[in-house]
Amino acid sequence: MLDSVFEKFVKDSPISVMARATAERGLNPEKIDAWFGMNAQEQYTKDLLFSSVFDLMSGVVTCSYPSVHAAYQHSQDVIGVSVTSVYNKLNGIEIGTSAGLVRYAAGELAPVITELGGTKAPLLPGYRIKLLDGNCIEASEHRIGELRELAAGALPGKSLVVYDPVLRIPIDVFPCEDGHAQERSLLGDVLATVEGNDVWVADRNFCTCAFITEIANSNAFFIIRQHAGLAYESLGEERQIGLTETGKVFEEPIAVTDASGKKHILRRIHVCLKTETRDGDKEIFIISNLPPEAANAKIIAVIYRKRWKIETAFQELEDWFNSEINTLGYPPAALFGFCVALISYMILAVIKAALCAVHGVEKIEKEVSGFYIADEISGVYRGMMIAIQNEEWKVFRQYTQSEFTEFLLRLSENVKLSAFRKHPRGPKKKPEKRKSDPKTPHVSTAKLIAMRKR
Repeated sequence: MLDSVFEKFVKDSPISVMARATAERGLNPEKIDAWFGMNAQEQYTKDLLFSSVFDLMSGVVTCSYPSVHAAYQHSQDVIGVSVTSVYNKLNGIEIGTSAGLVRYAAGELAPVITELGGTKAPLLPGYRIKLLDGNCIEASEHRIGELRELAAGALPGKSLVVYDPVLRIPIDVFPCEDGHAQERSLLGDVLATVEGNDVWVADRNFCTCAFITEIANSNAFFIIRQHAGLAYESLGEERQIGLTETGKVFEEPIAVTDASGKKHILRRIHVCLKTETRDGDKEIFIISNLPPEAANAKIIAVIYRKRWKIETAFQELEDWFNSEINTLGYPPAALFGFCVALISYMILAVIKAALCAVHGVEKIEKEVSGFYIADEISGVYRGMMIAIQNEEWKVFRQYTQSEFTEFLLRLSENVKLSAFRKHPRGPKKKPEKRKSDPKTPHVSTAKLIAMRKR
């Protein structure tokens, strides 16, 4: 039974309570530290717990605190070590630990989303589609000694992220400390995770002979835009298949030979677009090894279009969270911050799944803004954690799956959706060319408005 203060937050800010309860159930300090103890390779816990570092970074990523130092100052009595020790811990976090934490969080939260009914209908029944794309962390401030005399932007790393369109969350990440590294150099790590009946969907940058043939050799499938450098052999004439919303669809059989000399028979889908892409392309070519009985060419073209969902997720990460903390110059710390942002995105997905179950999928997707939900959480969190001590949240660790989903559904009924309404803008107008006059570097806004009124 929750006390009266708790119930006050349940009534007035159910979104914030849902977020904190979800984190407590799946990612509480005991679980996080136990996981770290079993998975860390070189780093170990001495005076500073890994869960404390995770909690500090979560506060910064969700914008409850403006910086790691600000979050530390608020909790330094509890943490019990110097701020230098905190930064040393952050700067030494192994990127494998950051990636593993994302996988762990996805494994903890995916069943909650599923039980809430927050999954989308599969694009291809019987297969698990995985959208793959890269993300480069923005340039950091020049705080490290080696950077202070350089004018060039300092890139603290990049990642490949795997997004599940059914769960609507990122489920895996492959970080890299070298901000200049080619994304293709990480594909070997991706291949190690390929499972039978996967369908990997990616842009042309990932269309290499080695990558697509190794996916095929793993009894998995791919839908990847053809790169101009892919060598292939045409096995027949192109034939028209039909029409989609984006244009005419054609198909031809081709063959690609891997490094061992094995020939792979593939399908080359040609889409003549009604509207040019943002790069000015009037046609695109998609390579796939899916059998025709599983997906015809039109379905493959439609699935490839869904690849934009992962790009939307990256944009939402940037808009909703502080996913790229440019004060963190050391690559391990910057990549850890990005991975914590991915986990925060998952928690938000749990909340949206509960809202969809109560208020309807169409209403939530069309009318509710994730930005305002994230803003509510960051605005209320600090005050809520003062009013409700950590010990009181532990009750959610004992909840069964069904008890927890029932709790989330009950709180979703209290959410005032009008407070989180989207405000979509109309199509952008082409900006007029600005006038420049060196003799008039400044103008009076008030005078210009007065002239307009006259």
